[in-house]
Amino acid sequence: MITVNPLEVEGMFFTAIRVELPKTNLLMISNEVGYIMCGALDVDVFNENQKLRDREVIAARAIGVRTIDDLLNAPLQKVTDASKEAYGWEEGMIGRDALIKIA
Repeated sequence: MITVNPLEVEGMFFTAIRVELPKTNLLMISNEVGYIMCGALDVDVFNENQKLRDREVIAARAIGVRTIDDLLNAPLQKVTDASKEAYGWEEGMIGRDALIKIA
């Protein structure tokens, strides 16, 4: 099952997506600027592949999350270089804080 819901974070709106998969969930919170996602996101592919790096994708992942609420409150384990440069995202910052920077 796929669930898509609006999500308000400190008065700013995002889209929360949950895809139920066998033995796991795919979780993502996004807006028109970027997104945070569960461990299924391969951040390195955006940082290491020059063609993808040129896209300046604003994205980060958190690991060990099972719900959208977990994703909001988890520290980001890895972020794209473009996220660091454009919005000041850092590994270890909380998902909610990263989202506020792109709202």
